[in-house]
Amino acid sequence: MIGFTKMARRLGGWAVSLAAILLTAYPPSRLSAQEVLNQFSYDELRFSGVQLDLGALGSSQLQGAVVGGIRLDYGRIAPRVRVLAGLSYFRSAFDKDSRTRFEERLRNVVIDPSGDDTIRVGRIFWSDLTADLDLQYVLPQSPTVTTYLGAGAGVHVRNGSGRAINGTFVEDALDEISAALNATLGVEIQVAPQWRFTVDGRGVVSSGLSTVSLRAGVMYRLGKQEGGSGARE
Repeated sequence: MIGFTKMARRLGGWAVSLAAILLTAYPPSRLSAQEVLNQFSYDELRFSGVQLDLGALGSSQLQGAVVGGIRLDYGRIAPRVRVLAGLSYFRSAFDKDSRTRFEERLRNVVIDPSGDDTIRVGRIFWSDLTADLDLQYVLPQSPTVTTYLGAGAGVHVRNGSGRAINGTFVEDALDEISAALNATLGVEIQVAPQWRFTVDGRGVVSSGLSTVSLRAGVMYRLGKQEGGSGARE
């Protein structure tokens, strides 16, 4: 648990600025800047739960895909703001319009004196491994139900593949590391003392690719919990 505590404190350092945004945007009452800052504390940052989720993802260039992830809850940095770190992954093929635009661009750079060459790239896939840090502002609705609003930042590691592009400059161009911003809206329902069922919608904006997803999952919370708020007794 010492290792988790140290990690939680490091994550807390990165999370302070995002927490300020959430507390300012969704205050339970109008707070002064000093009152907002006074809400911050590292005392409640500790490994508190683990969540697994799975859902459908749509994007600006790809066909629909299944996305899965794991998320770790590191406790509260403010009374209603919790810190979560996560990993998620999906793999999907470029849609028809994107492939057509890509083939047209290749046709413009290919030397074809007779004008009768045909370019077909076939299916091209893009996989995405994401590591992100989120802050969620929790809004308890009842002893067993909590809604939440989230904002965060992430790093996307993407890899392109396909029979026609493997080993070419096209594959290299699709392999990239990109930063992103995300927003989340969801609900958490207590189904047992330490188990939660979660449903959330998530939007991600990054260079080259934007996505939306709807996911369902289960979360196991450590220690004794108070109803849907997820606070410790």
